[in-house]
Amino acid sequence: MHHEHLVPAHDPAGSVPETLPPALALLLCAGTYLYLAQRARLRNPVRGWSRRRTAGFLTGLALLATALLPPVAPFAHADFRGHMLQHLLIGMYAPLALVLGAPVTLLLRTLPTAHARRLTAVVHSRPVRLVANPAVALVLSTGGLAVLYFTPLYNAATAHPAGHWLLHLHFLLSGCLFAYVIAGVDPAPARPGVRARLVWLGVAIAAHAVISQLMYGGFWVDVHAPVPEVQGGAEIMYYGGDIAELLLAAALVTTWRPQARTRPSPDGSPARGAAPV
Repeated sequence: MHHEHLVPAHDPAGSVPETLPPALALLLCAGTYLYLAQRARLRNPVRGWSRRRTAGFLTGLALLATALLPPVAPFAHADFRGHMLQHLLIGMYAPLALVLGAPVTLLLRTLPTAHARRLTAVVHSRPVRLVANPAVALVLSTGGLAVLYFTPLYNAATAHPAGHWLLHLHFLLSGCLFAYVIAGVDPAPARPGVRARLVWLGVAIAAHAVISQLMYGGFWVDVHAPVPEVQGGAEIMYYGGDIAELLLAAALVTTWRPQARTRPSPDGSPARGAAPV
């Protein structure tokens, strides 16, 4: 059942020392992306760089700014519903927009050849293949919510500013990983087919719904906040999560590109030039 306690105290989220670092980091990310996009256009004027991808990445940064800066940040520190709104922005909406910005592809087009080859080797490495698996991504993103809200972890983490920032980092990284595995446009050698990804997305939708319903009903929840706040946060997770996952499904469908089928030549060998699109 829910516990009627006050939310742990925090330093004011609107203070300059706490809001300045994320604001500067987001501005740095935006400036770096825009510089690399311009460099990609100059290196290959014909191919250029998609303005749609640029808009997607900048939209993701704007969503992060909305979550991490006033007025949302002070609300999140004082009210569990604000925390849940932050979670959705940082862990679901912003990651999808950032992933659609194809930052890895942009780096591959603008880095010197030797560095681009190293980055390609990292993308194809065994650890990345292991982590970029739908099951692993699902456990880290959606499964982590059960651990966070059904154990004392949430109360312990939010009792300290450093713990709160670690939560933000986990939401962002796990959300980007799941969006990358399901609907990413960057290279992903271990990415399964569309049908398998739709199945994993369906599992994520169901898990999100179960967690939010258990939270609303007060089953196993260990969050030190008033019951109306916890129930309100559960509703935000339920409806806001559904919208985010529908957007992820739409991105999967719109970014999917079928592979060209190879046609055997008369001697039985694959035809020349028959390669994935």
